[in-house]
Amino acid sequence: MPDKIQLSAPILRNQRIQKDYYQLDLDAAPIAKLAKPGQFVHVQFPELQHRILRRPFSIFNVDLESGRLSIIYKIVGEGTEHLSKLAPGDVLNLLGPLGNGYTLFPKNQKGIIVAGGYGSAATYLLAKSAPVPPIILIGGRSADDILLQEDFKRLGCELKIATNDGSAGHQGMVTELLTEAIAKVSNPPIAACGPNPMLKAVSKIVEKNGIDAEISLDHVMCCGVGACFACVVKRKADTPEGWAYSRACVDGPVYKASEIWWD
Repeated sequence: MPDKIQLSAPILRNQRIQKDYYQLDLDAAPIAKLAKPGQFVHVQFPELQHRILRRPFSIFNVDLESGRLSIIYKIVGEGTEHLSKLAPGDVLNLLGPLGNGYTLFPKNQKGIIVAGGYGSAATYLLAKSAPVPPIILIGGRSADDILLQEDFKRLGCELKIATNDGSAGHQGMVTELLTEAIAKVSNPPIAACGPNPMLKAVSKIVEKNGIDAEISLDHVMCCGVGACFACVVKRKADTPEGWAYSRACVDGPVYKASEIWWD
């Protein structure tokens, strides 16, 4: 079986879950069977494919028995606005699963997941696969940006929240919760997904504590297969500059925090 598949996937459900966020369920069994935590699918927008390129969406969840694959998206422009109007029975063209996913958390060790915004969707499968329910730290600008709380709770995860405006949980940055969590758990495996400033802060915190983390970089991706070089990031390398470009769509989007060259 190939490691990535292009197929036409009927929509099973396309439902608003809060404010501008939607959950899209698709009948995509061949991709669902291959999907690993942290990977993504490249979605072509019907009727807009001649002027809007495919867009990457993290795989939120899969149901192997039914073949259902789910993504979470936020309305941010014309493409996702169009996506929100599609109904069950409409068909999307998918390419996936793509990218390099997270390393599964080890047995008998509690991990920590740091999610900013809809980084919650990209890390849910990792939490679901963990032998020991991890600590989940979710951050957002406000309560409207805190996603999947009940889903993580159903997994038995310890959940902590931070919002910039204090409308839910701790008022401040989610990385402040990470510093507290690291102090309570011995040498924890850490995974993170969210805005790049958050990931940069996570990288500095784990380095200060003498540990590493796996981070999923939030980056524009056009082709999804490493051909166009639109998604390159600076990765530490043995070069005169100390870094070389890496294609996030194939080498990532998940990297070791210690690998990234932050400007």
